[in-house]
Amino acid sequence: MDHEKARVAYDRQLRRDAHSDSPTARIERLGGVVRQVGSEHDWNGVLWADVDAATADAVIADQVRDYTAAGREFEWKLHSHDRPADLADRLLAAGFRADPTETVMVAEAAALPAGPELAEGLRLLPVTDAEGVRLMSEAHLAAFGEGDAALAEQIGRRVLAQLAEAPDDIVAVVAMAGDRPVCGARIEFCPGTEFAGLWGGGTAPEWRGKGIYRALVAYRARIAVERGYRYLQVDASDDSRPILDRLGFTTLCTTTPYVYQP
Repeated sequence: MDHEKARVAYDRQLRRDAHSDSPTARIERLGGVVRQVGSEHDWNGVLWADVDAATADAVIADQVRDYTAAGREFEWKLHSHDRPADLADRLLAAGFRADPTETVMVAEAAALPAGPELAEGLRLLPVTDAEGVRLMSEAHLAAFGEGDAALAEQIGRRVLAQLAEAPDDIVAVVAMAGDRPVCGARIEFCPGTEFAGLWGGGTAPEWRGKGIYRALVAYRARIAVERGYRYLQVDASDDSRPILDRLGFTTLCTTTPYVYQP
C-alpha cells in the first residue's frame, strides 16, 4: 500500500469532504472549517480546519462560541500532521482537555488474511434490531466495565438510529459465548469514498487471546470487499494496535480528541 497516497485520500475523503456519520447530524463548512453538528447523542466536533498561526486562535474561539450556543460538548479531532505545529497548545489554552491519543491505521481490505476459526462455544450474531443493540451494549460493559456505561448508551443510541434510518451504512455483530455477549463490533461505510471504518471490538477479559478480535476484523473486511470499499480505517487503542500491525495494517498518523465542555 502506498502510505502517502492513503494518507492524502484519508484527509480528503474522510475529513475535508466528510459526510455526516449519523441521520440526525449534519456537516457544516464555514471559513475553512469542516465540522459536524448534531443532537446530544451524536458526535459533535471539528474534522478539518485550514488554519495557520495567524488565524488559529480566532477560529478556535468561533467554534467554542457556536457549540456553546447550541449547548453541545464538542471535540476537535487533532491529527499529528495538522498545522500549525502548536495547535494542541492553543486548544489547551482555550479550555479544551486532551483525551487519550489513538493511532490511525489503514489496510487494503482485500489484502487482509482470513480470520481464525472461532473457539468452540462462540458464534457471531448479526445486530439488526433493538435486542441486538442491547447485546452490543452488554458486550461493551463486559469489556470495559460499568464506568463506561454512558459511552455504551451513547453508542447504542447511535447504532439503533443508523439501523433504522441508514441501514446500508452499517453492519454490526456480536460474538456470543452461549447466551452471553462477549464482544461487539461494527463497520461503518462512507458512501462516495474508498473507506470503511472499523469500530468496537473490545472483548470481555476472560475471552481475550482467543482470536475473537481478529475474526471480527476478517468478518468485516470480507463485507467491505463485497461492497467495493478499498480501505479499512481504525482509530486504534494501544491494546488493538499490535494485533492490527500483525494483520497488515499500517500507521498513517496519530489522532488526539481535544474536548470542550460548555
